[in-house]
Amino acid sequence: MAWDEWEQIKADTAAGLSASMQLNQLAPAAGGGGVGRPDMASSPAAKKAATKAIRDDLEPGVARDGKHAAETTGAAVKAFGAKDGHGWDTADALKRAHETWEKQVKMLLGRLSSEKQALGETGISLRNNDLDIATQLARQSRIHGI
Repeated sequence: MAWDEWEQIKADTAAGLSASMQLNQLAPAAGGGGVGRPDMASSPAAKKAATKAIRDDLEPGVARDGKHAAETTGAAVKAFGAKDGHGWDTADALKRAHETWEKQVKMLLGRLSSEKQALGETGISLRNNDLDIATQLARQSRIHGI
């Protein structure tokens, strides 16, 4: 790459960054995420829909599929297990793999539960933060109380 090309790339990048970092303007009509990026803001309705999807679809699905995996793996372990003192090494390997799988399913269910709870508490947390900041600013304001 020639030096002139490198300088042009740096200049183009700097111009793009400075244009995207201006804070004294409204967000574009398509959202504030910039070109091709979604807006990070979400509505209470979107949070409720996400909470409902976790509660009604994801959690039951993960629990159901985890149970199904336990049943089928248990059957395979039994089929490959020792009969008359002889069995396949596969049975022990499947059993250990399933123990790891069960831990992962439990962790996923816990994560889904905490995400569901966090979605429900986001509005409250943001409102409390706003009130706290307003209280702090009111204490420091010279105009307050006049």
